[in-house]
Amino acid sequence: MERALVQIALFGLLLTLVTTLPNKDDWDIYSFHVNSTVTSRYATTVITSRVANRMDESKEIEFHVRIPKNAFISKFKMLIDGQEYDGVVKAKEQAQQQYTEAVSRGQSAGLVSSVGRTLEEFKTSVTVAANNKITFELTYEELLKRKLGKYELQIHARPMQPVKDFKVDVYIHEKAGIDFIEVKGGLSTKALANAITITHEDKQAWVHFYPTEDQQKTCDSCGDQGMNGDLVIVYDVNRDTSLGDIKRSAGYFVHHFAPSSLPRIPKNVVFIIDQSGSMYGRKIHQTRIALIHILNDLAEDDFFGLFTFDSSIFHWKRELVQANKENLDSAKKFAQDIETRGATDINRAVLEGARMLNAHPREGSASILILLTDGDPTAGVTNLETIQSNVRGVIADKFPLYCLGFGFDVNFEFLEKMSLQNNGAARRIYEDSDADLQLKGFYEEVATPLLTDVTMIYAGAHNLTQTNFSQYYNGSEIVVAGQITDNDIETFNPQVVAISRNTRVVFSDTNTGESTGTVSDSHIQRVWAYLTVKQLLEKELQFSGPEKENVKKEALELSLKYSFVTPLTSMVVTKPLGENTDVLHKPKEGATPQAQQPPAGSVQLHGYAGAFPAVLADLNHYDDPVGGPIFQVVDSTAFLQEERISDKSTAAHPGFDSLSIVVAHGKVQETATTVPLIHRFLLKTETRSLPLCFDVTGDVRLKLLHHPNRELSVNGELDSVAYGGFKRIVIHFKADLHIEVDTQRITVREGQTMTLHTGQDLITAGSLTVIRRDKEIDVAAGDTRMVILIHKRGDKEFIWPVLRQKPSDNNISGILALKPAVYEEMQQTPSTKLKIKDQEIDVTRSNAVDYSIVSALTLDCWFMSAESALQRRLDDFIVTQL
Repeated sequence: MERALVQIALFGLLLTLVTTLPNKDDWDIYSFHVNSTVTSRYATTVITSRVANRMDESKEIEFHVRIPKNAFISKFKMLIDGQEYDGVVKAKEQAQQQYTEAVSRGQSAGLVSSVGRTLEEFKTSVTVAANNKITFELTYEELLKRKLGKYELQIHARPMQPVKDFKVDVYIHEKAGIDFIEVKGGLSTKALANAITITHEDKQAWVHFYPTEDQQKTCDSCGDQGMNGDLVIVYDVNRDTSLGDIKRSAGYFVHHFAPSSLPRIPKNVVFIIDQSGSMYGRKIHQTRIALIHILNDLAEDDFFGLFTFDSSIFHWKRELVQANKENLDSAKKFAQDIETRGATDINRAVLEGARMLNAHPREGSASILILLTDGDPTAGVTNLETIQSNVRGVIADKFPLYCLGFGFDVNFEFLEKMSLQNNGAARRIYEDSDADLQLKGFYEEVATPLLTDVTMIYAGAHNLTQTNFSQYYNGSEIVVAGQITDNDIETFNPQVVAISRNTRVVFSDTNTGESTGTVSDSHIQRVWAYLTVKQLLEKELQFSGPEKENVKKEALELSLKYSFVTPLTSMVVTKPLGENTDVLHKPKEGATPQAQQPPAGSVQLHGYAGAFPAVLADLNHYDDPVGGPIFQVVDSTAFLQEERISDKSTAAHPGFDSLSIVVAHGKVQETATTVPLIHRFLLKTETRSLPLCFDVTGDVRLKLLHHPNRELSVNGELDSVAYGGFKRIVIHFKADLHIEVDTQRITVREGQTMTLHTGQDLITAGSLTVIRRDKEIDVAAGDTRMVILIHKRGDKEFIWPVLRQKPSDNNISGILALKPAVYEEMQQTPSTKLKIKDQEIDVTRSNAVDYSIVSALTLDCWFMSAESALQRRLDDFIVTQL
């Protein structure tokens, strides 16, 4: 019998997403409560959702929540028929073993994690009996970070139905006193504004959001399906120039240090801007806009430098100069004229920026180095560890390095490690319409240094978190936690020593009454554990060898002790007997989601993603845009029976009946015919609208790129096994140069000479260069640059290409040369139609995993036939020979 999958949206501090439109006759979220308690900037949020299955048959209910990247899940439970089922946090390897055992028993255990701009996604599902109820309860914790003089607690709600008993309760308690509190966001507009009450009494504040069912339909982005928007609680605490806010309890302390009314320190800043070919188009345009805004914000007593780089350095001026009007006007003209070209020599660029700062020592100032890049090093020194070592040697702890990674083509872990090694931080800049605002926003965070060489000293304390900070910026905050030795308050003596301009300043505990307080025993201890784990994970990224293993072990022990789901642990979701096992992982920023190993004999839907096309990951079901997965099976026989249910599935999924879905390990069924594999492609848009997606059937050979003026052509052969992807890509250049790439080797045929390359050496053949790194191959030919990414699912690897730099002329064709999709959404009911080039096309909402980026993301998309998406025959992109 066909089982419907009902998806519920739950809310995180930042975002929660629902991917289905529920039928309220089937099920009902009859109560939904979010309760968030913030004490000393540490937020603990409990989400409780109660759901009723109104049907006379069992339904599978999916719990689907997105939470802030900085948050750690610490508790999850389900209440069914009076029985509690608790999630258990285990070491990742141990959880993985339990997951593998579930797979071997034929269960479709789920590894569920993905990363968005500010989110991580966790989900699980459970079967609810007919006319029965279930309660979900999720708890997670996060230390709010002060930026630009405020803390933000953001709740995004999208239940896709009005909820009768909907409540958000936020309680904030700050010992230092609350300076201001306000509520913003789309859920505070129109009639919903009347559902918000704010109470502020000195050190405490309460925010209540109790919208009625009618009000839930009336915000800026709300409708008949209920709320869809943000509730943002913004606040700050009282500040002074003393030691700050210290809280103690049960042998632990946490210290918040953010003095105000300090004089700003003049700065020396060097901007290093990547102008390589991959920055072409909107990226470089937005960089120009942001850079001009940032230059306008420089103070006259600041000194600055600016240069661009590709494989060479292009100086505006070779030395730092004062930020006077004449120099700023000249620098803005330079910024306006930045053009893209060439490769990427990050090593040379950062060393040159450091040289400029080292050559301009200025007493009473603070120096900052800012790098903006969108790619990996492809020229000069390309070994990542060598670059990091070179940079660390020339900076020598004299100033921080901030690395801004533009988009998902960058090796973010490389930038993050290099920043942390040099007292800075890395930030991803997302390719979107607001990228220039992201760049400007980051600069504003570091624009006003108030202190340098900050040392936090705690006599009578141990097991301290980070205590040395190169700079303290206006609007930010330094947080330190630790253990008080023998819990002896008398010997506990905090002190801060720093440099303010040319003066050494000391902050000491002169007022133990107001600035020090005690709170619940466990709270301060959990803040200490949270901070310690966060900083140990940063050290684990920087270290190697035994030192790396030691900090990893310590972070793991603390994560398990406090039940934090971190990159080292996973939560095993326990369910009623007979239900599937789920394992929830917390991914690292920039990491590719872990592959799910399918059980032997199972049926899998596979696909791909590419650059304007993108290769889709393996799925264990075909997504119905309304009711969830149509197929989610554990044996091939069940799949074949479900696939033949009725012709109605073809109406829901245009082109579905002509495309195969089955690839099985072993026999599908002795009498069954194995059908070819499906590969799903994405065709993205230049705007924030949904991309298009379409399927290609079988292990066909595709024309990826043809550039006749350059005598360059690239073809790829789709894989025919369960792990999808391209298995071979062949590059033809001029008449006698042919390069074949697979996951293991690069074969170069030049005339009658053939050479095999398996290492990471630079390959030069005529004017074409190839660089192989750990998980990607970079190919450059004149003004064209392509990267071939290597991904792994289970023990199988596959490849696909991404066009990073398009040639300057438009005489190109192929899958990689497709232009961004342009369409108009015509109607939503009874079915969605898109208008493309005066043609109205029926579509359904589906999704695909975009593997055209190093860190894959799941994207919603409009599914249609290949011909409709391409606006031409698919045969035009198929070749007979590689």
